[in-house]
Amino acid sequence: MKATGIVRRIDDLGRVVIPKEIRRTMRIREGDPLEIYTSSDGEVIFKKYSPIGEMSENAAQVADIMHKLAGCPVAVFDRDHVVSVSGAAKKEWNARRVSPELEDLMENRRQYFSESGQPELIPAEGVEKSAMACMPIIAAGDVTGAVAFLDNGDGTGLNESQKSLIQAASQFLGRQLEG
Repeated sequence: MKATGIVRRIDDLGRVVIPKEIRRTMRIREGDPLEIYTSSDGEVIFKKYSPIGEMSENAAQVADIMHKLAGCPVAVFDRDHVVSVSGAAKKEWNARRVSPELEDLMENRRQYFSESGQPELIPAEGVEKSAMACMPIIAAGDVTGAVAFLDNGDGTGLNESQKSLIQAASQFLGRQLEG
């Protein structure tokens, strides 16, 4: 664990403010769920809660099925990181942070489809593979992540079947999170 040197007091209602610098660095936004852990050493640890991370096995299965059906690599993201990937090197993608472009897409509940067959959206930091399509995952009215079809390098654009598949994957994952 890394010390920050920042000290905060608990107010009379039991609240403590997480400093803006830490919220920005850790991408903690207003309304984000946090899990609270305690240790035997008296530490209290806050961890961002990821509903999609909790169901990573289901996300991996959806990614595998979508990869087989769509014929292109597939990645599933929570609000901050890659949760699962199929059809691309897992070591290269595993736990990468989402790019600012994908974060913006999720924040604004937008979908993305590559128009010219030349993808322009890089969904994860540190990986040069572009997305052909991206769709936010919405559960109970909240954006919880995204699913992306990645460029397979053959120069073909998206077809209507692939557009329908990514929408189905997004809706399926959202419904799984709801109940």
